[in-house]
Amino acid sequence: MFLDLVNIAYAMGPAPEGGQGGAGGLFTSLLPLILIFVIFYFLLIRPQQKRAKEHRNMIANLKKGDKIITSGGIYGIIEAVGTNSITVKIAENVKAKIGKAYVATLRAPADED
Repeated sequence: MFLDLVNIAYAMGPAPEGGQGGAGGLFTSLLPLILIFVIFYFLLIRPQQKRAKEHRNMIANLKKGDKIITSGGIYGIIEAVGTNSITVKIAENVKAKIGKAYVATLRAPADED
């Protein structure tokens, strides 16, 4: 008897959407997810890629005499440039060899030490 009531209740429910509006319903349900991805792309991913490209260009154009700041916060002047490393003059008679990737930024030539 209980199963008969369940079957009757199921039969009285709305018909499944089946073939009508299935693709439209799928698109409508995925639309918020697509919008979130687009927003993340323009607010997070794209600016980060732009900064990485600018950093690569800066590292590729390093030359002797450039004033730099390393990612560790050390101020110095480039003495020699190698393929993967640079020699930086930190103080009088103090030179350090560091990887090019650890150069954070170039300082303006007018900056005082």
